[in-house]
Amino acid sequence: MNLHILSSGPAEPIGSDSQGPVIIAFLVFIGVSLLWVLTLATQEDNPERLYTADRSLSSVFNGIAMAGEQMTVINLLAVPGGIALFGYDAFTVAIDYVVALGVLLLLAQKIRNSGLYTLGDLFSVRVSGPGLRIAGAVVTLVIAIPLLMVQLRAAGIVTALLIGISSDEAQVLCTVVMGCLVAAFATVADLRGTSFMQVVKVPLTLVTLAVVTVLAVNRFGWDPGSLLDAAVANSREPDAYLSPGLWTQPGSLGPLSTISDHLVMILGTAVAPHLMLRISTALTGRGARRSMSIAAGLNGAFFLLLTTTGFAAAAVVGSKSIGAVDANGQSSPMLLAAGLLSDGSAAKVTLITVMACVAFLAALTTVTSVTFAAAVSIAHDVFARGKRRHTDIGEVRALRLAVALLCMGGLSLAAATHRYPIEFLVVFSLGVAASCVFPALIYSFFWSGFRRRGLLWSVYGGLLLCAVLTFFSPVVSGTEYALLPGVDFHWFPLNNPAVISVPVSFLLGWYGSIRSPENTDSDFGRFEYRILTGRSPD
Repeated sequence: MNLHILSSGPAEPIGSDSQGPVIIAFLVFIGVSLLWVLTLATQEDNPERLYTADRSLSSVFNGIAMAGEQMTVINLLAVPGGIALFGYDAFTVAIDYVVALGVLLLLAQKIRNSGLYTLGDLFSVRVSGPGLRIAGAVVTLVIAIPLLMVQLRAAGIVTALLIGISSDEAQVLCTVVMGCLVAAFATVADLRGTSFMQVVKVPLTLVTLAVVTVLAVNRFGWDPGSLLDAAVANSREPDAYLSPGLWTQPGSLGPLSTISDHLVMILGTAVAPHLMLRISTALTGRGARRSMSIAAGLNGAFFLLLTTTGFAAAAVVGSKSIGAVDANGQSSPMLLAAGLLSDGSAAKVTLITVMACVAFLAALTTVTSVTFAAAVSIAHDVFARGKRRHTDIGEVRALRLAVALLCMGGLSLAAATHRYPIEFLVVFSLGVAASCVFPALIYSFFWSGFRRRGLLWSVYGGLLLCAVLTFFSPVVSGTEYALLPGVDFHWFPLNNPAVISVPVSFLLGWYGSIRSPENTDSDFGRFEYRILTGRSPD
């Protein structure tokens, strides 16, 4: 389905009678949040302690914060938006995110026990030599920058809804304003301060979504079946709404495309750099594993509520009305909150305000986490490893400068590409993580024969394959929903290359290792003992 034809013009989703109080309350919340950020900011001069919050966060606290890492503004807005517009296909995406935490649960204890926290560190855990940390930094940036662009754009869409103007110009302006606020926050924040923000965000998000869900189900006489029937009836294509294929456009390879979509969402999400940095804050490896269990439970509830919110938005607002505001449905939670209660009521103003605050907090914490992880990689793996000797204070300054540059770069790209359908960049980022990071971690932790050549071939081969196949895929050209719909140079039939790039990356890692002139690793047993127990062998 063409995303562009869904957008039929601007709309006023909030209502003029509610805009004033909502905007005032929203601005007050932003001001309080930024002031709180300043109180949480530390002046830590020790880079290691700054990067990992001194590895002092309890299992429960870190588990809630880890759950917050998945409550991104994209998930909060795009998942229910996708369900409202395209039904079944977006529902399966929500399941993939929960499964991804299960995959990370299997790796969390090993990552924490290794004592490492950046991709450069993890790439160097088993092999040595030049280029490994640079490879880690390159992959981290390729993953982070597209995520920043899409997250900042989503924040701009929500803010434009609050002021009652959903035109492209208003959304670009709101994206710039919100991006500058988020950049100011990210520049002074650290992992400990961000963790406190995440812990506040999780219950606020869950309670808000639960209230919206209860109001929606109550509207249909407490009958979920009636709600689902209304969602189907109010969708653009009722006959296809609960069937696969309405959104994903699987193309000529059918089930292979579906497998690729699930593969990229599960594996890519599980090994995102900012999640691995979060794991490093746990006290112990067992604590990291317990944190992941807590996060998985909370995120299960989160995505269940998002799913209900998506179907409720289709039932109450209707797919056509949602598509009239924005083509990707990211306005659907706000529109649903506005449509559940009577105009001008205090309850409606409160609900819309809280939903907007949740979206802002999601954007604030997500952009900060992704940016901080990328900046840590630059400062720790590139700046601190240069030929010149640097002090701890110099490394911290390099971190802050990298955060500011990344935020400004992501914001500039988000504003410049606002008129283009760039949501596929999220899948591209996850595809790079699945193809470049996941095979390297599996080989590093479980194969004694893994070598430097195998790692570099796997990482750079997977990255090149992802870039080339994505460029020549239907998401860039040749289809109505492509980045460049007016031209056609695609020859790769799938929307993402994970089903090809992940196995090839594993193959390159294996072949490069067996062709490496390096000797067999006689210390693998000692390394295995360390990642299993968290202690060095005597």
